[in-house]
Amino acid sequence: MSRRIGWGILGTGAIAHKFALGLAALDYADLVAVGSRSAGGAREFAEEFSVPHRHADYESLAEDEDVDVVYVATPNPFHREHCLLCLRGCKAVLCEKPFALNAAQAEEVIGEARQRELFLMEAMWTRFLPVMGVVRGWIADGAVGEVRMVTADFGFRAEFAPEGRLFDLHLGGGSLLDVGVYTLSLASMVLGPNPTSVESAAHLGESGVDEQAAFILKYAGGQLAVLSSAIRTQTPHQARIIGTEGIVEIDPDFHSTKSATLRAGGRTEGVELPLEGNGFNYEAAEVGRCLREDALESQIMPLDETLGIVRIMDRIRGAWGLTYPSE
Repeated sequence: MSRRIGWGILGTGAIAHKFALGLAALDYADLVAVGSRSAGGAREFAEEFSVPHRHADYESLAEDEDVDVVYVATPNPFHREHCLLCLRGCKAVLCEKPFALNAAQAEEVIGEARQRELFLMEAMWTRFLPVMGVVRGWIADGAVGEVRMVTADFGFRAEFAPEGRLFDLHLGGGSLLDVGVYTLSLASMVLGPNPTSVESAAHLGESGVDEQAAFILKYAGGQLAVLSSAIRTQTPHQARIIGTEGIVEIDPDFHSTKSATLRAGGRTEGVELPLEGNGFNYEAAEVGRCLREDALESQIMPLDETLGIVRIMDRIRGAWGLTYPSE
């Protein structure tokens, strides 16, 4: 751990607070700067987390010489703009999910990072939880045989608030980008990001966002991913990976899980790995590892896979006729 990593956080909302708490669990990560749209917002965040550099605009954060990598934590429609700002300031970037509103934006950001030879990764924190490493190992070892199906749901009931981000099309609201992306990322982790067909249906609510939705992805070998998301309907948050010889059950809440169970060959094997920190530290640790090794992307969450997931979301929304005003 000889090289310390200087972090900046762009944005001061709820997810930025969670990430800052996660960073505190890493000895070699220093939160050195925060950028906000206002001096007051930057000051309050900095005082809460003892951040030395407080920027009242995002441009100053992107130019901060003590920052090695920026965590972009702004609302969905601004990910492209703020990732490009930081990359053009020669900063590595960890971008909160969803990576972009659409594939064209994702391609632009990825292209910028590759052209400048800078590290870039989607902040799909679930992918880096210790239990997910065990799950990937079970699958790679053939413990369930050939995987034939992935099922996952992620839905919760929020009170309708048209001014809130979940229900505002201008902020990329709706269940697909907020929680559906978790189910799609899980399916991609197991089956890949390139299904041959995508079928979906959604209920578009009063404000025009998808309040609940279901997706079926079919792959070249006949494998299926059966997924759902919701912001007005509470669901169990369960996930299963079903193979020809067994099943992996990822315990609820699967996106933040500490445990999973393998049932195969007449045996049951459970694993429970309590989180160190709040869980967001694991994705930050992967960024730190990559930066110390001069890697430009993570092999656990590669950029081509991130792009594939955004393309799937484009196909899903295309079937609904749903577009966001900023597209």
